[in-house]
Amino acid sequence: MGAELTSEDPLAQPVYASDGYKPLRDFTLSDVQARAAELKAATGWGPTARVGAVARAWSALAAEMRGAGAGTVSELVVPDAERLARSLWVRPPGGSLL
Repeated sequence: MGAELTSEDPLAQPVYASDGYKPLRDFTLSDVQARAAELKAATGWGPTARVGAVARAWSALAAEMRGAGAGTVSELVVPDAERLARSLWVRPPGGSLL
């Protein structure tokens, strides 16, 4: 199952986690931390330098979850889910990862 970019709810977007694809809203703190670490490790120079901002967005989400005591993303109050989804590259600008 691949990422489906047509869902109206950005938090319903399937995102790959270590145990397969699941909606962003179901990501646990552990999932979010793992995604941040994975993207941080992939950050380099040139074209991959852009990955750093996304890794930082995942790290910021993890910090927000810890601060709120949230076990999953769905437990957070997310007033601008579309902005969140774009900063995490869950819903990229233009609606396509390509």
